[in-house]
Amino acid sequence: MAYVAFQEIGAARIARDAVLAQQGAAAIRPDARLSALEWQVVALARRDGVSSLREPSRLTRAISNIFGESRNPRLADPSLEALRRMAVLSWHHGYSVPSHEVRAFLASGYSADQYELMVDSIAVALSDSRRAARGVAAE
Repeated sequence: MAYVAFQEIGAARIARDAVLAQQGAAAIRPDARLSALEWQVVALARRDGVSSLREPSRLTRAISNIFGESRNPRLADPSLEALRRMAVLSWHHGYSVPSHEVRAFLASGYSADQYELMVDSIAVALSDSRRAARGVAAE
């Protein structure tokens, strides 16, 4: 009597479909790339809180002036700052970001494909870190 491992067949199909989807996405979105500097901005944004997106209050500025603690996470380049803002929101909220922030991100010169690439990579990183926190080995 022959034994058929249906789980293995299903897993192979899922893996094959994932590879085909990635190849299809690469064919559809050839410009969906970020430079090494842009990926660094995305990685550094992981440590920034959502509060870093707001303008500091007068009280915050006064306290910073008195105690000399003035950490400004904002970037000088407007395009990179738009990327940082979107990355901070994506690290904290995934795809659930305000539409006006997405429009500002797209208006700064990035494409929707680059947005999806960034958020997808953030989702994978968050999934991996949650899996590692639970002690489950990555597959």
